[in-house]
Amino acid sequence: MRSLRTTFLTGPLSLGLGVSALVAAAPATAAVICEQYGSAPIQNGRYIVGNNRWGSSATQCIDTTATGFRVTQADGSNPTNGSPKSYPTVYYGCHYGVCSTSGNILTNGLQASDPAFAGISTSVSMSYPSSGTYNAAYDIWFHQSRPTSTTGQNNGAELMIWLNRQGSIQPIGSRVGTANLNGATWEVWSGNIGWNVISYVRTTPTTSLSFNVKTFWDDVVSRGLGSSAWWLTSIQAGFEPWIGGTGLAVNNFSVTTGGSTPPPTTPPPTTPPPTTPPPTGAGACTATYSTVNSWQGGSQGSVTVRSSGSSAISGWTVTWTYPNGQTISSLWNGRLTQSGSNETVRNESYNGSLAPNASTTFGFQVSGASPGTPTLRCTAT
Repeated sequence: MRSLRTTFLTGPLSLGLGVSALVAAAPATAAVICEQYGSAPIQNGRYIVGNNRWGSSATQCIDTTATGFRVTQADGSNPTNGSPKSYPTVYYGCHYGVCSTSGNILTNGLQASDPAFAGISTSVSMSYPSSGTYNAAYDIWFHQSRPTSTTGQNNGAELMIWLNRQGSIQPIGSRVGTANLNGATWEVWSGNIGWNVISYVRTTPTTSLSFNVKTFWDDVVSRGLGSSAWWLTSIQAGFEPWIGGTGLAVNNFSVTTGGSTPPPTTPPPTTPPPTTPPPTGAGACTATYSTVNSWQGGSQGSVTVRSSGSSAISGWTVTWTYPNGQTISSLWNGRLTQSGSNETVRNESYNGSLAPNASTTFGFQVSGASPGTPTLRCTAT
């Protein structure tokens, strides 16, 4: 078996080693995983759940669910001035030879300069126990060149995004500043352990997060810690426990790629959502709203824009009004203008041109109670 990190650092700079080292795939059914590096696919292989107990010999077990996992046993503890016990995770892409299989565009990596990179977004919802020392974090990996294999160590950057931390722990390296991204304020930490580790620690903890990967990567590049020439290989979400960890759970996890929304993590509506009337003339479009995920005080939505006329369109604009005062806090794959509850989204430069019957999707996070399915209007240009 192979561990992603075999070098243990000493002292405070060794904290926050967010790693996945997954080497074995289990059957594609709900599973209880106690093997050190055991893993199992979920959602027909679109994502991989891994136990990844890389920093401890104590028992750790996780139960997979249809949309994530839950830590059911987390024995032992590690000193908080050293490495965590593990990184139980759910991920999309490839890591140490284990790849998600359904719709995985990261099998050979995706260069950050590729227009498709701007369409990579992700969402997670988590639950935390009342005790323990841990962080809850994304771990997003980049290679400096196009990967020639799915089994090696990434040599570019490890982008960590901390939703929450409990106890006296800190990321690798030292704090280098702050950033206002994705509607929140983040501490920015930087270190190098053979590859750059850039950690964004949310100053206000949260149990859920939706964002476009490019939002954070652009900030990494602006600090000289990464490059648009580097290649994205995996997007992971999970936990690094030092003490305890039983009860940590990823309730829902999704990755959206290239305008194609992954299977919803909430039950689909029993009646079709309202759509714009399907015009038949040249240069027409329709727009369909759907709720991908929801939680107390917010939700994640997506809109599919389709060219419904007899000729291609070169651009589109979608408008709607939320009935109960909800607002959009972040949006990807489109350009947003808000006026009160009135929303206007226009295409980006890379997804405005659509052939007849072709479609694209933009996604967003909504603040406020779930708005249901508002009526949309789509205008083609």
